[in-house]
Amino acid sequence: MITDITALDTAKRYTYADYLQWAFEEQLELIKGKIFKMSPAPGRRHQQISWELVKQFSVYLDHKDCKAYHAPFDVRLPDKKKSKADNHIYTVVQPDICLICDAAKLDERGCLGAPDFIIEIVSPATVRKDLNEKYRLYEESGVREYWIVQPNDQLVTVFELNDLQKYALRKIYSSTEEVPVGIFPGFSIQLEEVFAG
Repeated sequence: MITDITALDTAKRYTYADYLQWAFEEQLELIKGKIFKMSPAPGRRHQQISWELVKQFSVYLDHKDCKAYHAPFDVRLPDKKKSKADNHIYTVVQPDICLICDAAKLDERGCLGAPDFIIEIVSPATVRKDLNEKYRLYEESGVREYWIVQPNDQLVTVFELNDLQKYALRKIYSSTEEVPVGIFPGFSIQLEEVFAG
């Protein structure tokens, strides 16, 4: 068991089995074995936006097969060419919000495999990771829809997997618009409520 984050070698590639041996306060994500420190605890605005999004999704998903989860919630993304054993998983992320429609992917540790839908609420400290590393990771893993919420600009950028399994930008939505949820035809998120206050 490792109890001090300074004992980790940031140049080393780690697995989920390693991740399970860490017992320190700092929150980390692994992306293809590389350590990424998570931001400090989210601020009030981030939490307010997250809560409103989860609320709107939860109301819609009531009595449906898909479930909404919010961080901290481990999503393990196995390399498609390797086994799903802990020592072969090099990616563990904690999306702000994810929706999972296949109950077989859920266990007591979180989700094993790609969620159907992910939202990341970005801060100046995380925007680069969310637009680069996580964008590529979610695309490669087959996350069907990926939203990036920018609280400061009150914008939501929506990407959807196309027939070539590549992300296509659907649109950037502003705070007065409704955002249709592509994986749930007929359902939209009301951004005025998300960004209120």
